[in-house]
Amino acid sequence: GATIVCGDSHTACHGGLGALAFGIGTSEVEHVLATQTLLLSRSKTMEVRVEGQLGPGVSAKDLVLHICGVLRASGGTGYVIEYTGEAIRDLSVEGRLTVSNMAIEHGARAGLIAPDDKTFAYVKGRPYAPKGDEWEAAVAWWKNLATDPGATYDKVVVIQAADIAPTVTWGTSPEDTVPITGTVPSPDDFADPSKQEAAAKSLAYMGLTPGTPMQDVEVQNVFIGSCTNSRIEDLRAAARVLKGRTKAPTVRWAIVVPGSGLVKRQAEAEGLDRIFIEAGLEWREPGCSACLGMNPDKVPAGERCASTSNRNFVGRQGPGSRTHLVSPAMAAAAAVTGRLTDVRDLADVRELG
Repeated sequence: GATIVCGDSHTACHGGLGALAFGIGTSEVEHVLATQTLLLSRSKTMEVRVEGQLGPGVSAKDLVLHICGVLRASGGTGYVIEYTGEAIRDLSVEGRLTVSNMAIEHGARAGLIAPDDKTFAYVKGRPYAPKGDEWEAAVAWWKNLATDPGATYDKVVVIQAADIAPTVTWGTSPEDTVPITGTVPSPDDFADPSKQEAAAKSLAYMGLTPGTPMQDVEVQNVFIGSCTNSRIEDLRAAARVLKGRTKAPTVRWAIVVPGSGLVKRQAEAEGLDRIFIEAGLEWREPGCSACLGMNPDKVPAGERCASTSNRNFVGRQGPGSRTHLVSPAMAAAAAVTGRLTDVRDLADVRELG
């Protein structure tokens, strides 16, 4: 129920906990710090309803990448999105945070998921959470935050969960998605001339040929981390794939970066760090790392990275870097095989969660 603003576009992540959260600019940050207020135009409302259940081996990251492909980069412009439906309710809180995190990648101002008993259990006992009678009062208030039955939205988009497969990006926008079982598209596959031009530029930058099976695309780097996919659930999913396996010799580097000190300590208590290290991956300290090219963790020009981050823009992971957005399990599979790989062919999908 809180309103949260920060100078980071992926502040929307907090929408997975039922907060109205969005990024703002520097001058707006100054205004908030000075007045605790912010002048905004009212956003329109959109419901993205994901009906049915996700298939085996399909994660929250695959779901939100699929949504990006459906809505495109500007489909949510001017809207605050509420994600609803059986597939959303079935997600863990970590999965919901992943979905809300990428609301901005389909143009939305923010993305929300109504809080429920899963949310309350996730928050209870954490640092700064209410305690005792204050906790009971808070939960009673939070239960009122769900959208009323029969509420109307300015726009409704319905997606069938059964249509979603493990998903990967091929181009230079998060909207450039295909199932891992698919092929690199051709510019001629798009009806819009502007999209044809953008696709041609993306293919040239990414060094891809239309018709190439996505599973034939080799990667030289793997990044598991970022505010999109660095929670304990994400690390567990990657570890399940990597356990008993080793990094492919063609993969130059593969790094795992937990999202916080709490996550790092929990992962180490569960022995996940040992699984990563024994598989040949680096276990790092919490931080942004290779999500963006603003530190030494850069992808060299012309090389590819299977990345669990949220953006695959030109040069996002370093000048000339080529980014393929994937889930943690898919990134782990790429680390083992040295190419984009359908994780369902590599691991027992019942173990992927």
